[in-house]
Formats: sequence, structure tokens, C-alpha cells
Amino acid sequence: MQAVILAAGMGKRLKDLTRDNTKCMVKVNGMTLIERMLRQIDAHDLSRIVIVVGYEGQKLIDYIGTLDIRTPIEYINNPVYDKTNNIYSLSLAKDRLCKEDTLLFESDLIFEDSVLDVLIDDPRDTLALVDKYESWMDGTCVKLTDDDDIESFVPGSKFRFEEIKDYYKTVNIYKFSREFSKTHYVPFLDAYQAALGQNEYYEQVLRVITMLDAPGIKAKRLNGQKWYEIDDIQDLDIAESIFTPDDDERVRLLQGRYGGYWRYPKLLDFCYLVNPYFPPERMKDELRANFDILLTQYPSGMKVNSLLAAKNFGVHQENILVGNGAAELIKSLMGYFNGATGFIRPTFDEYPNRYDRSESVDFTPDNRDYSYTADDLMAFFGDKDIQNLIVVNPDNPSGNYIPKPDMLKLLAWAEEKGIKLVMDESFVDFADEKDCTLIDQKILDGNPHLYVMKSISKSYGVPGLRLGVLASGDTETIASMKKDVAIWNINSFGEFYLQIEEKYKKDYEAALVKIRAERARFQDELAKIKGIRVIPSQANYVMVELDESISPKELLKTLLIKYELLIKELTTKTNGRNYLRLAVRNTEDNNALIEALKKELN
Repeated sequence: MQAVILAAGMGKRLKDLTRDNTKCMVKVNGMTLIERMLRQIDAHDLSRIVIVVGYEGQKLIDYIGTLDIRTPIEYINNPVYDKTNNIYSLSLAKDRLCKEDTLLFESDLIFEDSVLDVLIDDPRDTLALVDKYESWMDGTCVKLTDDDDIESFVPGSKFRFEEIKDYYKTVNIYKFSREFSKTHYVPFLDAYQAALGQNEYYEQVLRVITMLDAPGIKAKRLNGQKWYEIDDIQDLDIAESIFTPDDDERVRLLQGRYGGYWRYPKLLDFCYLVNPYFPPERMKDELRANFDILLTQYPSGMKVNSLLAAKNFGVHQENILVGNGAAELIKSLMGYFNGATGFIRPTFDEYPNRYDRSESVDFTPDNRDYSYTADDLMAFFGDKDIQNLIVVNPDNPSGNYIPKPDMLKLLAWAEEKGIKLVMDESFVDFADEKDCTLIDQKILDGNPHLYVMKSISKSYGVPGLRLGVLASGDTETIASMKKDVAIWNINSFGEFYLQIEEKYKKDYEAALVKIRAERARFQDELAKIKGIRVIPSQANYVMVELDESISPKELLKTLLIKYELLIKELTTKTNGRNYLRLAVRNTEDNNALIEALKKELN
């Protein structure tokens, strides 16, 4: 068996990285694509490697000559690489295809060793390697029958997003038997080129062949093996996080993305916080039905969006504003505060990070649960000369909750002390207590020193829409903040969500019942695992303490590398103590984490 690698293309979408090099000379984690591929092929003792070169071909040949590859290498030059496509490059190697069984590769791929192993080890002699379609994939897809026949090729022009559940993406690695090449592929390749020219793709020949009664080629489905096709700098960035050989570096790279994990479709994210039971399908259908108009038209300005928020939360328009996530509003609000500000540690760092550290006064509960009451706060800050106090309720990451009557008592104390009180209730809807919000017109009118922040993204399970609100009786500050943020600070999808959200109140209440029940079950199951102590939570996450012998950083790394589960460790927030914060997802996802923890800790 031999290998044929197509490496003639220019890779224009990689811009500066391929200005003087062919695409396969691009480095991923310090190693070029072509070196990695050649070493993987070299490990299988093939008879030879045939490489079709073109753009910067001599530079590529010279570089490969420095790699000490044991397998004999032959080169074929495509002199018209800039005027042809890969069908012509492959046609230059057609005589080789007819001499031996062949593994065919495109040179812009990176894959783990097992990808090549499963293809070679499969006893079937002619196979197209495919993987279940995911959102990051681009290019030709196929539909398969149950017995791995390729039912149809789906080029980009025929791609239907409503059918993606049926699609498999071609990995652009193939195994051709010599007989298949002689009787099927090469004759059709010649005919196709004669009819349609040389500026085509070799997969189009396979599309024609699969229309035969006996096409002679089957699909080989991958099952979790990692691969990536690198066409642009974003692909390169993602590939580096997937294929870095350093586990610590992989953790760092993934954590540093702060989201966007749909690009890693097998990853389960227990780090970022959502509502797994909302929005309902009908609401999503309504959003989908209006996609075209929302995509192509401007959103309204702050005045209209404040009106929508006022309608949804039952307050006056002048008492509320909408943000591009709560983060935008936090940044703006903290700019209006002066003097010493009280913070409870550990907490959501967006608040203290937006304030002068020298003006911060920190309260850290003196217990292992990081629990506290309104009385604890009043006792600690009572003799401190603070002008502002930030309270996240339930707190993040502890899940500590202060009931509404006690929050009202704290509110009255703050008024007496002349303290501005920020109450972040991004997670309050998940608490067992009913009617616990402070976004109430009477409360706002009677307490102009109160500022209530709420992340709609977290509570309502729509983080991609980036929505948050701030409500206050301090209408002067609210009005100033409306001028401070951009006039179109939320997009049309976020505005439309606010427009229709009120219709789905009952669905939201039902979702809250589900997540409270799942949180209780999740906590019970976690408590059964050796080395884990669960801290009671009233939020959509659970903080747990690990035994001293368990390293949170090592457990995080193990869960990510072995199980593709991403959790949040809290050593930097808790002065090195062994705590984790685990998001509450749906039952299936939570069970995946529970089982992984049992395997590693029991």
C-alpha cells in the first residue's frame, strides 16, 4: 500500500501564513502539518509516499528532505496549480493509483493517529472516511445508508441545514484499492476532466461513481476520533487547542476562549451557567421563523428596548435599561460609584474587577460553606465607612441565598447608612422561595439607593443573545447610563426575544420547577461520590469542596482530556482551597459528569 498526498494548493485564506509557503507548511503547536502527516504515515511501513506539489513546491521538497522520513518519497509537480483544482493534481498521479492500493490525503488536515488506524485496519478495501456533520465543518457532505453505502454526495450548493442530522462530512482521507482505481476511479476521472475541465474537485468524480449500481466504495464512519481541516486562521486557532500535546496548555487554551464551545461539539461545558429547560421549542421556532427579517433589519434604540424590558418586568420605562449582557451594565454602573465599596468574597469578579482595589472592602465568610446572612453583612460593614455595597444573591460561586425579607432588612439598613446597594439577582429565579425578586416598582420607588442587576442570559438560557437589565429608583443614573451605552447596544434577535418573552411566562415557570428538581438530584448524587462535599445551593450551579488529597486543577485536566467535560475550579477565588463550581445541566449531561467523577474518585 502507498500514500498519495495532494499538496499543490496556495492556501490563500491563510493569508500571511502562506505568502511564502504552501499550506501544509503551516505549523500547529510548533510542528508543520506535513511533518505530522508524514510521520504518521511513516509509522505504517507503506511502500512509498507520492506527493503532488505546486505552489512553492521546491521549498516544500527541500523541507521534507530534512525530516528523515524512512518511507521512500516521490514528487509530482503540478505546474499549473494556480489555474487548476485538485482533480488535476490527482490526475497527475493516476498511474500510481493503478499500481497499488492507495491511501489518499489532502495536505491541510490534522488528525490523531487513531484516525489513520481505523481506516487501515478496516478489512474493506475501498473506503471514504466520514464523520457526523458538526457546525464547524465546511465542504462536501454525504448521506449514508445503514450499511455504509454512500447514498448521495451533497455539495455546498445543495446543502440543506434542515437535513444536517442526516449528513456526514467527508474527512478527505480515502482508501482506494488498486482494482477500484483501475476499473472505476481513473476511467471516470479521465472522462470527467474531458467533459468539464481541470478546474474541478476529485470528490465530484466519486459523486458520479456512487450513482452506479455497484460503485465499489463504502463509507467508514469515525466515532469520536479527532481531526480538523485547516483553511483559515480560525481553523488554525481551534486546531492548536485540540491537538496540543501538552494537557496543561490545552486546558489553558480552552479556558481562555471564555465560550464559543459550539466549535467543540463533543465538549460538555459545566463551567458557564445556563438554564437547560428554557427557552421552549415553540419559542425557538418563533425566533427561527423571524430569522430573515431580524438578520437584515436594524434593532430599535434604547428607548424602545427599555419599554420592552419595562413591560416584561412590570416597572416604569424610566426605571430600567437593557444591556448587551449584564456585563455591559456592570461596567457602566461601577463607573458611577465613588468611595469605598463593599464586596463579598468569593464572588462574581466582574464587579470588583471594575473597581479600584484600594477602594474595596472585602468580607469573606469564616466558614467552609462561604455562607452568610444579611445580619452578617450588617455586622461586618456596620463600622466600615463604605459608600456602596455589592451583593450577588444567590452568590456566585457559593450559591448562598439571602431570603427576600432579609434582603429588605438589608435594604433598609443601607438607606439608614447612606449606602448604595447593588443587588445582583441573576440567579434568584432558581431559588426555592417564591416571589423573591426586588424588581418591583414599589420597592424601586421607595429605595432610590437600590440597583437591581439581572442577567437574562443566565436565568432564561439565552447566553448567545447577550441580554441583561438594570432596574433602579435612581432615574437620574438610569438616564445617564442610557446615554453612556451605545444606542444599538443589543441586536435585533435580542430585541425580538424581549418582544415575545412575556408569552412564555408559564413555560419559564415550568422550566424553573424542572431545574430545581434536577439541582436537588444532582446534589444528592454528587454527595455520594468519595472525596466530594456538596455545599447547598439555590442557584443553577453547585459549589463542592474536594478532599485535601484531590487537586482541583488536576481533576479539571483529567475530566477535560479523558471525558471532554469542562468544569470550573476555584483555587484562585478561595485562596488555594479545594473547591469546584459545577453548572446544573439536564439529567443526561449531569449523569455524564457524575459517572466520570465516580470513575476518577471512588
